[in-house]
Amino acid sequence: MSTASTGSDSDRVDGSETAASRNGALLEVRNLKKYFPVHRGTFIRRISGHVHAVDDVTFKVNPGETLGLVGESGCGKSTTGYSLMHIEEPTSGEVFFEGHDIVQLSVQERRSARRRMQMIFQDPYGSLNPRMTVGQIIEEPLIVHNLYESKADRLSRTQELLELVGLAPYHAARYPHEFSGGQRQRIATARALAVTPTFIVCDEPVSALDVSIQAQIINLLQDLQQDFGVAYLFIAHDLKVVRHISDRVAVMYLGKIVETTVSDELYDRPLHPYTRALLSAVPLPDPDLERKRERIILPGDVPSPINPPSGCNFHPRCPWAQERCSQELPQLETVAPGHEVACHFWKEIEDGGGVPPVSAAIHATSTTPTASPE
Repeated sequence: MSTASTGSDSDRVDGSETAASRNGALLEVRNLKKYFPVHRGTFIRRISGHVHAVDDVTFKVNPGETLGLVGESGCGKSTTGYSLMHIEEPTSGEVFFEGHDIVQLSVQERRSARRRMQMIFQDPYGSLNPRMTVGQIIEEPLIVHNLYESKADRLSRTQELLELVGLAPYHAARYPHEFSGGQRQRIATARALAVTPTFIVCDEPVSALDVSIQAQIINLLQDLQQDFGVAYLFIAHDLKVVRHISDRVAVMYLGKIVETTVSDELYDRPLHPYTRALLSAVPLPDPDLERKRERIILPGDVPSPINPPSGCNFHPRCPWAQERCSQELPQLETVAPGHEVACHFWKEIEDGGGVPPVSAAIHATSTTPTASPE
């Protein structure tokens, strides 16, 4: 891969030099909520309720770190990322980025902060304007933020970025439809890197790609992080990919974070019943291991986020639920350094054996496949 710079030497970001908010965190999210109104009526529109897409979420991302955010579809992962970027306006909460609460910033101040916060979207086909050339797509954020005065400087910068993500400078004259899915995601990555951000939200950036192409994009993101110290919020479904790329992992269920810890410990010592169920559902390529292990089959369906259950959101489906779970909302509790879980009975579940260990089998298959050229 090319070692072309993403800007001047002063633009390179070292983890120790990155501007951070309180407690040393680059990004600190506190009590973030995003509710969508539900309207009823044909002629007179009334709000009859709210979808609790993100409900009182708190986490932080340190400089140069990757935080994986996992959970089933509809749990609020992507909405969390959109709320951080103000693609969706948060209902309430605080989002401190580099020491400033961006929720309280003016539109102009927020635009300036966005230069340091970028996003790579899930769909490599829908996230690029089909009427713009690749060069125009990558050049656009440079124009918006007034980073280069001359067209020649912007063209040179665009060519550097294309080489950085493994494409050729002549690709700048082509349109998105002329590229494969993996190449389009490289273009989206180059666009995100154009303004030298310190933080990137990666919203399932590899879920629409073939396995070998997934490996290329994951390796690219890791190389860029190592070179420039950028931090990621990596949203994904694939638990093996998340383990491979993440320093820490947060597990989300029905708009709430239920467990967070360093990556290896989550797989070696899952404490929340939902985390255990997720890990037990990971398919294993070894048929002997697959037959021997015990699966946790959760009863029922995910409750409606319009009318979430009282107490713990997970209690209607939890095999270990007790009366207290339906009455009292569990808070994230620190059970070990860096390990938090929101469950009243995590200790009893762990002491009782919980789910048979699956971490060794997952670890044996957790490395990404060898990347093959497109």
